[in-house]
Amino acid sequence: MRFSIAIVVFSLVAAACGSTGETSTTGDSATGAEVFTPGEVISVDRPRSTTAVTDGDIAAVVASDTAFGLDLLRVAAGDENFMVSPYSIAAALSMLYPGAGGVTATEIADVLHLAVDDATLHAVRNHIDAALATAPLPIGEDAGEPFTIRPANSAWGQGGYPFLDEYLGILAENYGAGLRLVDYAADPDGSRTTINDWVEDATEDRITDLLPAGAVSIDTRLTLVNAIWFKASWREPFDATATAPGPFTLLDGTQIDVPLMQASLGTGFATTDRFDAVRLPYAGDAAMVVLLPKQGSPAELAATLDPEDLDIAWGDYLVEITLPSFEFDAEISLKSSLQELGMRAAFEMPAGDGADFTGITPIRELFVSDAFHKTFITLDEEGTEAAAATAIVVGVVSVPQPATFTADHPFLFWIEHTPTGEMLFLGQVTNPT
Repeated sequence: MRFSIAIVVFSLVAAACGSTGETSTTGDSATGAEVFTPGEVISVDRPRSTTAVTDGDIAAVVASDTAFGLDLLRVAAGDENFMVSPYSIAAALSMLYPGAGGVTATEIADVLHLAVDDATLHAVRNHIDAALATAPLPIGEDAGEPFTIRPANSAWGQGGYPFLDEYLGILAENYGAGLRLVDYAADPDGSRTTINDWVEDATEDRITDLLPAGAVSIDTRLTLVNAIWFKASWREPFDATATAPGPFTLLDGTQIDVPLMQASLGTGFATTDRFDAVRLPYAGDAAMVVLLPKQGSPAELAATLDPEDLDIAWGDYLVEITLPSFEFDAEISLKSSLQELGMRAAFEMPAGDGADFTGITPIRELFVSDAFHKTFITLDEEGTEAAAATAIVVGVVSVPQPATFTADHPFLFWIEHTPTGEMLFLGQVTNPT
């Protein structure tokens, strides 16, 4: 089965802890005990939030995530096959955000293009996670199995460290994340393995070794993780017998032969002076959108796009679609990408205008040491399976018009959750082989 996967990690370390690995047990803390059991889950007594959000609130957060995803593509894509999960990275940063103060919080908000207040942000994140986890309604016996989306969040903290109950309450209420105790100070590599095992389980073993050797240390105090797994069949599968080799023009102008899938599909199609677009629905409330540049590379096209450009007015067409099957994995330096986008203080030692995470602990000593993001996607005639994980260590009937959509040169794509509009994955294909 075909699938795509994305992983993000941010690590928070204590700048003032030195090499002793000692932890503080003072302050308002849900884990303020010297004796603790690794693997124990600590959660403040707050149920998952039921705060209502408006359609406008959801649209504002989704637009922010889309803008953030386009920013990441601009600074990190280059000329290679590339994919990120705007949803996953934004969700993980949103888990970090309530712990930040001062310049640190301002920069995170700016990078995320936040256009709602803090309480609304977390309420919308909670709503989106619940919507993603809700199974779609059956759409007919011949339409294939409805898609499955499984989101999950987790927080991994040093046992005995003085985490503030207010911060842990936000994680519990809006992200369903209790604090899972580990012992970075005594066994950093064992803690890393425990987190990696959770990620593998959450992504159906599609992401392994999310945290590389050395990603956590005896000074690590908190790792925040978001994971999402997605599996879907096309609403109308491509006929595998129609797939045949055909030419695909690379960015340097050379041509290669790749497997090209063929279909005649009644679906959404749009054309502008910059791109042609087609919407490929899955069995359920999700779809892949493919944007084919009329000139230039996908990255150059992305540099001209705003979220409003992706709110496409779809026309009803009978589209003759030619699309290559493809498979690739990608990895970006998320830390340097976020720094380039303006999120700098969070990665600096907590002095002066450095990191301020006093919303996590009263001691101003935490900063984000690194950030990782990995993705994988494979697409064929049957559909798509996708997974992503992010961790922060820290109605009338008419005859449709005809159209042709031939993806025989590099293109952009994204996978969206239709009920919320959330962009789950965003990428480009420059070489399908």
